[in-house]
Amino acid sequence: MELWFTEYYSNHARFSMRVSKQLYSGESPFQRIDVLETQEYGRVLVIDGFIMLTERDEFIYHEMISHVPMAVHPNPRKVAVVGGGDGGTVRELVRYPDVERIDLIEIDQLVVDVCREFFPSTTSGLSDPRVNVYYADGVQFMGSCQDKYDLIIVDSTDPIGPGEGLFTREFYQSCFKALAEDGIMVNQHEGAFYDDDVRACQRAHARISEVFPISKVYQANIPTYASGYWLFGFASKKLDPIEDLREEEWEKLGISTRHYTTSLHKGAFALPAYVEKLLAEVRRR
Repeated sequence: MELWFTEYYSNHARFSMRVSKQLYSGESPFQRIDVLETQEYGRVLVIDGFIMLTERDEFIYHEMISHVPMAVHPNPRKVAVVGGGDGGTVRELVRYPDVERIDLIEIDQLVVDVCREFFPSTTSGLSDPRVNVYYADGVQFMGSCQDKYDLIIVDSTDPIGPGEGLFTREFYQSCFKALAEDGIMVNQHEGAFYDDDVRACQRAHARISEVFPISKVYQANIPTYASGYWLFGFASKKLDPIEDLREEEWEKLGISTRHYTTSLHKGAFALPAYVEKLLAEVRRR
């Protein structure tokens, strides 16, 4: 008997992968968590029926959400990751020797525990002494911070369930206050193809552009995300992701990557016309 996992992108489109076996299934107070062994993508983390990461392509997402802001900020010492319980974003951040503190704020401890067991390469950075893990609501946590971080990475699930609050205007306002005067916020910005993703993307962009003076969007091709095309938001108080890119300084760090390069960084902000149009429809500044 063949086993397949299917994620529904819309009422008329879906994506399937052959499953060798189910390694874990459980429910926390927040969500259902499954780990699958697949023939094409290795181990796959599924939350509430949506693919969060696969062993085969997770490096694309985690490198793009981490290295883009790190290559722009001139002195990122204190970083917060909101969500990101799979540890992949933290794994990339601990590669920077000058970072002094990384706070991971994850609402669901079960996500971290499951990923530690089944995705050890992804969670390897969590053991770094600079990393502090807080099991807390990211909205409430950021609401209590002021002028604390140089960089905030919102590595959230989709805007449903426990991730819904991380797409509100109030949360973005809290992030703005929690950032230093040259601070940067980066978030996963949903897709730009299927209708539900487009609406979520536009809502996020409208709200972020109301709060931050600089609000840009960049892209990456991630095979196991809806349509294979995903967006990230770059928001800051004064740093531009292209004009302030520290290309030579980043290259001197000698960080070996599988996807991110400074050339790709610049190209990632050159969006297709249809994406520019849907963003322009809601942009406030």
